[in-house]
Amino acid sequence: MPIISAPQEYNEESLYVDLRSAFGRSLYLKCEGFNFSGSVKLKAAAEMISSAERRGVLRPGATLVESSSGNLGVALSMLAADRGYGFVCVTDARCNDATRRMMEAFGARVHVITEPAADGGFLGARISHVRALCTADSRFVWLNQYRNPDNWMAHYLHTAPSVAAQFPELDVLFVGAGTTGTLMGCARYFRDSGRTTRIVAVDVIGSVTFGCAPGRRLIPGLGTSVRPAILDESFVDEVVHVSEPDAVRRCRELAARGFLFGGSTGTVLSGALTWLADNAPGDSLTAVAIAPDLGERYLETVYNDEWVDEAYWPEAAYREGPESLPELNATH
Repeated sequence: MPIISAPQEYNEESLYVDLRSAFGRSLYLKCEGFNFSGSVKLKAAAEMISSAERRGVLRPGATLVESSSGNLGVALSMLAADRGYGFVCVTDARCNDATRRMMEAFGARVHVITEPAADGGFLGARISHVRALCTADSRFVWLNQYRNPDNWMAHYLHTAPSVAAQFPELDVLFVGAGTTGTLMGCARYFRDSGRTTRIVAVDVIGSVTFGCAPGRRLIPGLGTSVRPAILDESFVDEVVHVSEPDAVRRCRELAARGFLFGGSTGTVLSGALTWLADNAPGDSLTAVAIAPDLGERYLETVYNDEWVDEAYWPEAAYREGPESLPELNATH
């Protein structure tokens, strides 16, 4: 049993769920939600803070400020509390209530942006607010997860090597694209190590990350309204776009099997199953999909019938069995 003195010292790296019995595919889900922040973002938060401290950018008495849809905000608020920094999270109305309350429990201040920017949507508005805070007070330190190479370095050093060690003959890795830190770290590692593993990015319809038109998105985590500066598409082999209704459907299918995961995981799973159906006849490949977080923070959204009905489609569509899939794939 490990004994720790700081929250970032514990993260379960080697837990996978074999999804063959649930979906009939050789697909393993890497569970990143078993740490004290509850998501894969703890790695990026720890790496960005440690690097800023080593470089002298982050000093005692400083206040961290960051734009986040939720999970990074929780991780930063936890680490700020542990290390004695202030923290302001700039988020928007899509951030789950449970996530906001968790950040506040750690002593963070949460600024909620209610109006999107004309150019850049809610993310653009959040970044503008962060810049205004930093201009007004020199004590603010913005780690800037969208440009900070330590974001992807965390996954180059930890996430990708753990996957490679567990699956030395891995054929394909599915990674959700938010800030693209996890995606870039894993893609760079597998490229640099000389492996032939295909890297498939999974994005949500309505995200501009890979050049698609902006659209309405309600589930926090994946997708952007401003292309992340750390993204380098040359490291990505393919991109799959998933609708939010399909992501909800996959989350609920997992829950019916006893596994409660977040909306980002449902998105990645949907993209992975679609890609495997098109590219791996006869279940011929070994595949891993990264699950960024667990589902407790989504009980009022993804797992709330009333919220889902109002957000997407008539309730029968997601409560029925596989025969309703064509309706779920329609434009909403």
